[in-house]
Amino acid sequence: MDGITELKEKVASFVRERRWEKFHNPKDISISISLEAAELLENFQWRSNEEIEKMLESKSYFTGIKEEMADIMIYLVAMSNRLGVDLVEEAFKKMEKNERKYPADKFRGTI
Repeated sequence: MDGITELKEKVASFVRERRWEKFHNPKDISISISLEAAELLENFQWRSNEEIEKMLESKSYFTGIKEEMADIMIYLVAMSNRLGVDLVEEAFKKMEKNERKYPADKFRGTI
């Protein structure tokens, strides 16, 4: 079993055991993703890139970043479970679309 399949099953089991299916509708999961993304952003608010790089050396600061990233991923997996979306497949499709939209020879070193 690969990691994403195992995570999908773990998230589904977690939700099922708590009988939270009724709360896991697309709107509320989307809101939760947005809130968790805001919590991730809060770790960087008002700090320069130099300050952030220094702070990332702190185990507790870096752990907080990783936990917020994990929360976002868990909600994305919950959404993919709810909607029956193969998140990995869709991510690969989106990367292919991005490669066509932003060819490396035209966008190297620019935005």
